[in-house]
Amino acid sequence: MDRSSPVPLYYQLSQQLEAAIEQGGLAPGSLLGNEIDLAARLGLSRPTVRQAIQSLVDKGLLVRRRGVGTQVLRSQVRRPLELSSLYDDLEAAGQHPATQVLRHETEPATARVAAALGVPEGSEVLLVERLRLAHGEPMAHLRNHLPAGLLDAGPARLEETGLYRLIRAAGITLHSARQTVGARAATPEEGARLAEPEGAPLLTMERTTYDDTGRAVEFGSHVYRASRYSFEFQLLVRP
Repeated sequence: MDRSSPVPLYYQLSQQLEAAIEQGGLAPGSLLGNEIDLAARLGLSRPTVRQAIQSLVDKGLLVRRRGVGTQVLRSQVRRPLELSSLYDDLEAAGQHPATQVLRHETEPATARVAAALGVPEGSEVLLVERLRLAHGEPMAHLRNHLPAGLLDAGPARLEETGLYRLIRAAGITLHSARQTVGARAATPEEGARLAEPEGAPLLTMERTTYDDTGRAVEFGSHVYRASRYSFEFQLLVRP
């Protein structure tokens, strides 16, 4: 701890604990020492340690269990805002992604989907609806619409790998995307699907992806558990 720093000690401690969780130094399921022991070992006050722990409980990285103590949960997934698939990002982070395909069927394009894909309203499009898991735990509910005939991949292939890998394997070069990120409360159905209570905060993302000819090849509408997931931005200062 840097006691000469203007950064509060509780925040320094919470950052060190968070880094240890993300880097595997504190494994999921492991227990932290009690607040008194931690405070004595680190030379900090008990309120400082309590505040640091509570900040990580609020982030969903730690949980207090009666009769057990403070236990480490899995680290939160931080996804960079770039043109990549959730499957690839989870795999790169060592999160052991898995997929359950909920729907894989053609349907008439709604006005919203048609506008995003640049096809006539009512024309046939492919709907792929999936539940993405990490370490067997639900992370996100994904709905993707694609132009009919773009991709020849059934549910079995979609459960083995990410959608963008399959699109690239079909010889399509992904070039750019338009994306919107938001947040809202979980409906009862979403809460049940994502193991969150009704009204829990969810992150939302809509993305239209284009190939190198400017054709829209995918429109995604996704929801993510805010307790287990965050988007990461890199901001540049204009000269």
